Amino acid sequence: MNIAIFLPNWVGDVVMATPALRAIRQRFAGARIVGICKPYVTGVLGGAPWFDSQALLDRRGPWSVRWPAVAWRLRREKLDLAVLFANTFRSALVAAMAGTKRRIGFKRHSRAALLTDRLEYARDADGRFKPSPIIDDYNRLAEAVGCAPPGRRMELFTTDDDERAADTVWDRFRLCDHREVICLNPGAAFGAAKYWPAESFARLAQNLVDRRGCKALVLCGPGERDLSRQIVSLAGRPDVHTIADEPLSLGLTKALVRRAALLITTDSGPRHFAAAFDRPVVTLFGPTHIAWTETYYARAIHLQKAVPCGPWQQRVCTTDHACMRQLMPDEVLLAASRLLAVAPPDRKAS
Repeated sequence: MNIAIFLPNWVGDVVMATPALRAIRQRFAGARIVGICKPYVTGVLGGAPWFDSQALLDRRGPWSVRWPAVAWRLRREKLDLAVLFANTFRSALVAAMAGTKRRIGFKRHSRAALLTDRLEYARDADGRFKPSPIIDDYNRLAEAVGCAPPGRRMELFTTDDDERAADTVWDRFRLCDHREVICLNPGAAFGAAKYWPAESFARLAQNLVDRRGCKALVLCGPGERDLSRQIVSLAGRPDVHTIADEPLSLGLTKALVRRAALLITTDSGPRHFAAAFDRPVVTLFGPTHIAWTETYYARAIHLQKAVPCGPWQQRVCTTDHACMRQLMPDEVLLAASRLLAVAPPDRKAS
């Protein structure tokens, strides 16, 4: 049997799909499974055992990753089944143009005619999409192809290269000398509306190292290097470091989160790395509904302020960003201390 899985287009969503991906691999143990994804999420599933091959799909880039070329390549695979975690019209079009016999996905974005099996999202009394956990919707896709209920345990892996890159960071900043290393993740690919002020992250970093005697490591993506450096500069503590000058990758971020005693993060993709590696995590929510990305992870604390304008799901705040500015460093520190009190740190988790 030949199966194509069209992965979600966001880093965090890929992590939330891992229970379903694991279930599909177990259900079709003898099948050949190809994973199709955007180039920027490939590192999320590095080291995972669920795919036999991988194909990139992007409307930008060389012709080999554009939808006609990918559809032609998949046609040669003689696909029996396509599971569409991505909700785009393009993913359904590629699956159909590839001649896939059975195509399962959610009925969205005018693509119903391209699917053979259509699932409906939960809606409220007015017919609008009702905020509900995406992890449960992904599990519904797995169950629709005959899997047992996948559960909600997210799972990630690291490669040898990821761990070597993390070793370099660990050694450079002498992180092994400290019992606790706390990672701070200030960025968010969604947009600036999810950002917590750099001054607040800096004050939190000061409080962490001064009161707990730990080291703080500020994470970042390629577009967040300056933000990460700014936080370290404002903190003004020798035990607050940034990876901004390292060769960045999702694999490195995964390996660093895996080793951390705790992650404090905006509502962004790396937030889910912590749960996947069973590390405690404090998440700072602003303009987004917690319900969309709830994962039921026990070692997590969500912080969000109730403001008249939110949560409104916009990428850029057009008012005073009160939802994030009202979150105070002291209350974040308290939440972190609560988690660390019941989750003893492990410098380099196995």
